[in-house]
Amino acid sequence: MRTRTLLTLTAAVAAFALPAALPAAAADTPVLTTGGAGGTPVATGATLTAPLASGTTATFRSSATGTSGVSCTSSRFTVVVNDNPPAPGTATETLTGHTFDSASCTSNVTGVLGVNGIVVNNLPYTTTVSSAGAVAVTPPSGSAVRTTVTLRTLLGGISCVYEAPGLTGTANNATNGISFANQHFTKVSGSALCFSDGYFTAAYAPVTDGSGVVHVN
Repeated sequence: MRTRTLLTLTAAVAAFALPAALPAAAADTPVLTTGGAGGTPVATGATLTAPLASGTTATFRSSATGTSGVSCTSSRFTVVVNDNPPAPGTATETLTGHTFDSASCTSNVTGVLGVNGIVVNNLPYTTTVSSAGAVAVTPPSGSAVRTTVTLRTLLGGISCVYEAPGLTGTANNATNGISFANQHFTKVSGSALCFSDGYFTAAYAPVTDGSGVVHVN
């Protein structure tokens, strides 16, 4: 009788220790979310936009440490999310638009009276954002990141065309933004009034998907 009781107790303990099914694992957090780190996944196909961070300017200087060049107080970029894998990982996007409001742009280059326009050429570009916050903008194969700056001078309008093999930036959850610092462009065409090198610096924030600000995980 005692043996039967012990066997029954052992079987009951074993049954309790082996549940019929394990609970489902929590879904992986993707690289890009809204509503905070680890929040709602940003959907594939979503459009993300960002203006210049409040109180900042986008600058295109003739040297990395100089002050001569072009400055704009209004600019915006637009990307479409192609892939948003689990973190840690790298999200892939397509940069479909990068605009500058020429009315907000000024120049202090000698002989230049104003800025008629800044156009980013060769779009779209591939953009990647890693969990570590590294941002890369890559042009199509055999192409370059190209920007045309049109200036107003005493002799009329001139166009200065600059190219870079690509751009690198940093994503920051403190501002929910992306910044670029001294990205080097080389002049490929234009008059002598066009500086031979351009260095692009800008901070864009906040990045949003239309429903909330975007976080990087």
